[in-house]
Amino acid sequence: MNIFQLFQTCLRSIFRNRMRSLLTSLGVIIGVGSVIIMVAIGEGSQKLIEESLTAMGTNLLQVTPRRSVSRTGTMMMTRVSSFTRDDVIKLRNESSFAAAISAVVQSSSNVVGSLGNAQVSIQGVEPDFFIARNWTIAEGYLFDDEDLDLRNRVAVIGNSTAENLFGSADGAIGQQIRIGTNYFLVIGVLESKGAGFGGNQDDVVILPLDTAMTRISNMRSIQQIVINVAGKEYMDAALNETELILRESRGIQTGAESDFSIMNQADMIDMASATIGTLTTLLAAIAGVSLLVGGIGIMNIMLVSVTERTREIGIRMAVGGRKRDILMQFLTESVILSVLGGLLGIGMAFLVCKLMATVGIPAAINPSIVLISTLFAAGVGIIFGYYPALKAAKLYPIDALRYE
Repeated sequence: MNIFQLFQTCLRSIFRNRMRSLLTSLGVIIGVGSVIIMVAIGEGSQKLIEESLTAMGTNLLQVTPRRSVSRTGTMMMTRVSSFTRDDVIKLRNESSFAAAISAVVQSSSNVVGSLGNAQVSIQGVEPDFFIARNWTIAEGYLFDDEDLDLRNRVAVIGNSTAENLFGSADGAIGQQIRIGTNYFLVIGVLESKGAGFGGNQDDVVILPLDTAMTRISNMRSIQQIVINVAGKEYMDAALNETELILRESRGIQTGAESDFSIMNQADMIDMASATIGTLTTLLAAIAGVSLLVGGIGIMNIMLVSVTERTREIGIRMAVGGRKRDILMQFLTESVILSVLGGLLGIGMAFLVCKLMATVGIPAAINPSIVLISTLFAAGVGIIFGYYPALKAAKLYPIDALRYE
């Protein structure tokens, strides 16, 4: 029997019982579809997290003071050792790997515009902050060192803030916003970054550092220092250098614990990617179990098929059919059922992922996973179809012809 005749015979047998063939392949359909969907959701989530973290700034070190708790009698006291101007100046003068350094003060306040008001995050920063946090301007321009030194009342606002206060980003430039009793001129609108860790990154008002410290927060201390490192390969060296410079600036003795912490943005991205990757692999493995269940279903139906077609097998053998031909026929039927189920599963996965994308669930289908799933489905057909095919090939022609 040549290959063409073999496939023609197998397809005729499969389509003779269409409903049973579809139900037989259902386990493989669900298995392949589930694996592709789980991996797609995992990779889509991983890409979304990486984009959110990258939007916060690449090669970024964020230095924040630690909270220390002390007990005085029955009272618990919490103290935060904020940074000073001298800390920032020393870092700027002595850092070997920093491309940009900015002090940051933060608060939250109700901001009033010409068309509305909103509760917005207020940040006082230095011009290098925009480089460190990878923020670019969409309309207008950014403030500079002169605005910083003169404590000018100018503001750069996020895209969401512009829409909430003025109706659109285009109409915000040149307008005034009011924070408390202070008025600020909007000179720039930032490019949209979307939601990220800690909230909507577009819902922000950024002021010159000295302006924010004197007119908004009325404080001398600095809450955070952000550092943009010249290259990813220098991240570890920059972190160690930053810790040494700040320990010296703050007079921390050797052996004593630092009263600040340094967060490495690159490590956060790698850690988040590794975590999501592990979860994706686990979900795919769990979904893959249904492929094995589908394979058992194929084996069960093929055994039933051998029993039903015993007389047919006997007739084929009586007219010259070889055991190898019988083996290949039933094995090919099993593989075709499994591969058809795999193809239908792929179609189902693409449809489900497209529907998820319309409701905002991230899903990125990996072509290699589609190929692997198809090959795995064919392997399931071979493995679970071999025993029924072998059983059919081992039937004695006379016994098969006598079977009722």
